[in-house]
Amino acid sequence: MPLPKLPTKPADTIDIGSIATPKTRTAATAARARPKANVADMPAAATAVAADMAQPAKTTRPTATKAASKTAAKSVAVKQPSPTATKTAAVKTTPTPKKTAVKTATTAATETKKLFVLDTNVLLHDPSSLFRFQEHDIFLPMMTLEELDHHKKGMTEVARNARQVSRSLDALAAETTDILHGMSLNALGNKDATGLLLFQTSNMESDLGISLPTGKADNMILSVVQTLQKQQPKRQVILVSKDINMRLKARALGMEAEDYLNDHSLEDSDLLYDGIMQLPANFWSRHGKDVESWMQGGITYYKIKGPLCPEFIINEFVYLEGDTPLYAQVKEVSGKTAVLATLRDYTHKKNNVWGVTARNREQNFALNLLMNPDCDFVSLLGQAGTGKTLLALASGLTQVLETKRYSEIIMTRVTVPVGEDIGFLPGTEEEKMQPWMGALEDNLEFLNSGIHSEAGDWDRSASKEVIKSHIKVKSLNFMRGRTFLNKFLIIDEAQNLTPKQMKTLITRAGPGTKIVCLGNIAQIDTPYLTEGSSGLTYVVDRFKGWSHSGHITLQKGERSRLADYASDAL
Repeated sequence: MPLPKLPTKPADTIDIGSIATPKTRTAATAARARPKANVADMPAAATAVAADMAQPAKTTRPTATKAASKTAAKSVAVKQPSPTATKTAAVKTTPTPKKTAVKTATTAATETKKLFVLDTNVLLHDPSSLFRFQEHDIFLPMMTLEELDHHKKGMTEVARNARQVSRSLDALAAETTDILHGMSLNALGNKDATGLLLFQTSNMESDLGISLPTGKADNMILSVVQTLQKQQPKRQVILVSKDINMRLKARALGMEAEDYLNDHSLEDSDLLYDGIMQLPANFWSRHGKDVESWMQGGITYYKIKGPLCPEFIINEFVYLEGDTPLYAQVKEVSGKTAVLATLRDYTHKKNNVWGVTARNREQNFALNLLMNPDCDFVSLLGQAGTGKTLLALASGLTQVLETKRYSEIIMTRVTVPVGEDIGFLPGTEEEKMQPWMGALEDNLEFLNSGIHSEAGDWDRSASKEVIKSHIKVKSLNFMRGRTFLNKFLIIDEAQNLTPKQMKTLITRAGPGTKIVCLGNIAQIDTPYLTEGSSGLTYVVDRFKGWSHSGHITLQKGERSRLADYASDAL
């Protein structure tokens, strides 16, 4: 075997760079073969080989050096984990904490969401209540569905609501593949409802801890609520019911219960808009600078500026009594600028309406609204004896028989008895409605009693039969689908209407029709309706500020001193 050639240079003058170059390349290759590898991650043998290679071999031959370099490269390549192995480990190990984090976040979100258990009367009262709970979840016990099925037959409002709820549930179920895990409430386009609708799919009988009739629907729903509380102790489970006794029983058994408040226009009826604002005594000193005034059609207009102007509402009445009295109506509001228009004085006999004159400030305001052809919707609130029906009927007769602004008067009201129902009534629609229209008869008798003998030729010659021929009495049950053209529509006892019924009536108005709503929210006879959820409260709040509507709350009774004292004392 031939011996290797000796180096041409002495050993102590060998160029270290020529020997280190292959080592450097080998190390770089090994580094590329194991990305993100650290020296601390290298096996002990590979580390020792690399350390030996890093020392300059003064007597090592080039051939031996190359062999050592190849051996070291192979050792490093074999013992270092390959890139594929590294990726596989990352894929397998990293998702575990991510899934845990997602589950934790989902669990936390579920716990913060409330779970509302709906009683049947909530759905029958408001069919859209399913979509009124925002991000929270809804649970429907099977007994609720059973009661819905019992109420779906008939032509009453309750039956229509039950059928509408059933249609909504059927549409939601059609959009869901897995009902057991809940149905998305926003599947039908209700963007505000982001929660889930859950059905009772298993037996949820629970011992309420007290002996109650087991077959009663209310007790079965309470049992479901208690079972849900046990199954989800970290979640707030709330029973929603319009039944006061149901809520009382739930609270007595340690469950949370609430009334359905989404249909309430106002939490407190004392905050209801009354259409009147009393101006402060220093009104002109603060708003009298740069006042502009002009006359138009016999009405004086004032354009004022001041800090009180942003609080005005369109068609609101303002008054100031004293040395310089002011009775006006707000016509325009723009920032700190407002336009006020003076009123017609209906307290004077020359401005009587079918022989009727206003007896107080609020009645004068009401007649200004009722006789204004630009005001399409008027609502009058007040206690018994404040003159709501009389003012509406007198203004209607004047505009039907004298000015010919409307073709006829249509009067309707809710047929809710004060006491026990007397049964079915014979006759046609108008004959059936006559017992409910005692207020109409009383006011017509007053208007035809000769008190208004100075009113005019039409009034003197018109007989009671002619007047009655221009007054039609209609039932609410047959209003759907109708359109009234050039009619003066009076809705009496409107406090007994639900918001949905009120919407149905007002949307019947065609061109040239004026609608007048009368009522007293302190005399509600319809079950489950309160002062805050009445249809009359609803429209007063929603029409507030519209330029073609107005509202007045009549304060003083004008029926008799006996009636006034009874209203206050009883």
